Amino acid sequence: MMKKLGQKTEEQTSLLLQSNLMSKTLILLFLILCLGCGLTTTRPKQEMSYAQAAFLAAKQAKAEVHAPQLYRKAELLYLKAKSAYKRKYFNKAKEYAEQCQKFSEQAEYQAFRKVALGE
Repeated sequence: MMKKLGQKTEEQTSLLLQSNLMSKTLILLFLILCLGCGLTTTRPKQEMSYAQAAFLAAKQAKAEVHAPQLYRKAELLYLKAKSAYKRKYFNKAKEYAEQCQKFSEQAEYQAFRKVALGE
């Protein structure tokens, strides 16, 4: 029997299906690798913004005079958060920013309290 031109044999069809399956498998493995490497980690923009606002509020409340220990701790954490963010260690930057916000708010509160009570 003669084959018509353009007709594919079963062997050619099988090879095409195998190569198609292999391509899909490689794409899937690449996607898993990208997700696992942290290429999709989100930047902690909101946390950094909150930390900066809280730190500036503490500074404006003169926390460096009225609550120096909390202020210094907040300042150190703010600098660490900025450094980690620049180096693209976003998980650490988020952690430092959240701690900075906490200590900045405590320093601001303590500063306002001392001024109000006249201490």
